[in-house]
Amino acid sequence: MKLAIISHTEHYKTTTGEVVGWGPTISEINHLIEVFDVIYHIAMLHQDTPPPSALPYTSDRVKFVGLKPSGGRTLMSKLHTIFQAPSVINTVAKTLEEVDCFQLRTPTGIGVYLIPYLTFFSKKEGWYKYAGNWNQKNPPLGYKLQRWMLLNQSRKVTINGTWSGQASHCYTFENPCLTDDEIIEGEKVRAQKNIQEPLQFCYVGRLEKPKGVERIIKAFQLLTDTEKQRVGCVHLVGDGSEFDYFKDLAKTTGVAFNFHGFLPRHKVFEIYKKSHVFVMPTTASEGFPKVIAEAMNFGCLPIVSNISSIGHYLKHQQNGFVLNTVTIDNLLEEIREVLKLGENKFHSMINDRDQMLNKFTFSNYKFRIQKEILKIQS
Repeated sequence: MKLAIISHTEHYKTTTGEVVGWGPTISEINHLIEVFDVIYHIAMLHQDTPPPSALPYTSDRVKFVGLKPSGGRTLMSKLHTIFQAPSVINTVAKTLEEVDCFQLRTPTGIGVYLIPYLTFFSKKEGWYKYAGNWNQKNPPLGYKLQRWMLLNQSRKVTINGTWSGQASHCYTFENPCLTDDEIIEGEKVRAQKNIQEPLQFCYVGRLEKPKGVERIIKAFQLLTDTEKQRVGCVHLVGDGSEFDYFKDLAKTTGVAFNFHGFLPRHKVFEIYKKSHVFVMPTTASEGFPKVIAEAMNFGCLPIVSNISSIGHYLKHQQNGFVLNTVTIDNLLEEIREVLKLGENKFHSMINDRDQMLNKFTFSNYKFRIQKEILKIQS
């Protein structure tokens, strides 16, 4: 069986001409190729230098089909997306002739016209993956429109979380991010981890205000001098347009911050292994960020927002700390709760997650794709 994946995933060429792409998506496809004979990935090819987090495909049975980059937040960038529609549709149509089924990853700028195109002009089997907040109350217009279109067509849609009144063609699917070996490794790391001070904190993701980076820095700034002495380092992994602002702001806190920039996956995992707490007080449009499951696997207590499906997996003071209202003061309060934790409570919380984490494995994802989406019987 041959699959076409259509996405907005950033791809780049290395100095040797190798195509690499955004790590989490490429990892998922590198595992998904075990289900399909060939995967064509239609996605954006950028001319920039690839970040360290970019990964290559591990099989020559994955065929990359490049698109000119489009999309953005400005009016002109959105118009550019529409102007490119005929070219993108032509590429999609030609690729669909080569495959048995497709997956369109949404929400994305090109999804605004590709969902109706695939709905009305393609008879191919396929499904849609909605990676954002399926239950967002006031989404951006493009997201709202795509969600409405997905609800009003018949193909299957995989979404984050389980919701009241969920349509029968919408399937709750966890975003895969862990191998079976990493699950085993995580169990060993958690067994050996203790909460001896100084405590290490970490964040992994885009460095921008909606993701909560400013809240993190300002919350640590408000700790007392005695509390600050109990913090070893706050590790921030990622990059963004506000990088310099955050770095200057962190200098005023009296707490050690380490700005790592983008890191390859194995080095991100090393940050998790030495950290006690993962912090993400986000208000951005999220589904369920994979980094939460990755960090929890390696023994990090999450302090995270109760948005989208995050609260479906994390229970306050049971396996993490959940912010129902995302403010600097509320984040500060939960950081202080962590500083009060004893060894027994810490171990109880970081080990109350095995069943949950198994849902985020690539093996579980592949099994469910075969059984529930493709209806392949063993």
